[in-house]
Amino acid sequence: MSASLTVQQLPASERPRERLMRLGAEALSEQELLAALLGRGIAGESVLVSARRLLAAFGSLRGVADASIEQLCGVHGIGAAKAVQLKAAVEIARRLAVASNGHRAIIDSPEAAAAVLRPHLSDKKKEHVVALLLDARHRLIRLSPIAIGSLSATLVHPRELFHEAISASAAAVIVAHNHPSGDPAPSEHDVELTRRLVAAGELLGIEVLDHVILGGQAVVSLKAAGFFKKREAHRRSRRGSAA
Repeated sequence: MSASLTVQQLPASERPRERLMRLGAEALSEQELLAALLGRGIAGESVLVSARRLLAAFGSLRGVADASIEQLCGVHGIGAAKAVQLKAAVEIARRLAVASNGHRAIIDSPEAAAAVLRPHLSDKKKEHVVALLLDARHRLIRLSPIAIGSLSATLVHPRELFHEAISASAAAVIVAHNHPSGDPAPSEHDVELTRRLVAAGELLGIEVLDHVILGGQAVVSLKAAGFFKKREAHRRSRRGSAA
C-alpha cells in the first residue's frame, strides 16, 4: 500500500474504510485503524501518512491513547477536530472496558478499586488524579479524570472532584492517583489532599470512601493505612467539645 497517495487515489481494495467494511476491523493494521478513525488527511497527503506520524510520534496505539489533545495537535496533520475524535474513541473504549459484561462493578475494597484503575493509570509518566464515582450501593457509575500533574506542585481543589460527583449524582467517591516512580507510599501532600477532600465531602453529603495510590503493581489505601481513622477521631473530639 502506498501511503504517499491520497485515499481517493488508492484502489478501493486498499482504502482503510472499505477494507474494514469488507474484512472487519480485526483485519486492519494499527495505521489503517487510525486512518479509518481520522477519515481525511491534509491537502495532497493521505490520511495514512497522518496515522503513520501519530504512531511514530507516540510509539504505539497506547501512546496515542495516552497523549493529551495538545500533544496530538503537535503532530503535523492532526488538528483539534481530529485530536478530539481520537480522544473520544479512547474514552469509548475505556468505558466499555470498565463496564464488565454489562454489569456495573461493585467497588468494596482497595483491590476492587485497583482492578478498575490499573488499565487507566498504568504506564502514565505523570501523576493522574481520578475519581471512582459510586452510587449508594457502591456500584461504579464512572471513572472521572480530575487532574494531571504532580501533587507536590499543586493540590487538587475539592471543587473539581465534587463537580464531577454532583453531575453524576454520586453518593460516594474513591479518590485515586498513580505514583510513576513505582513507590505507592503516600506523601504529606497526599495525606493533606485526602483530609481536605474528606472534609469537603462531609459538608456536601458525598462520602469520600478512600484515597487509593497505585505504584507499579502495588496499591496503598489511605483508609486501610489509618489516615481516615485519624479524621474520624478528630471529628468525634470536636463533637464532644461542642457538647
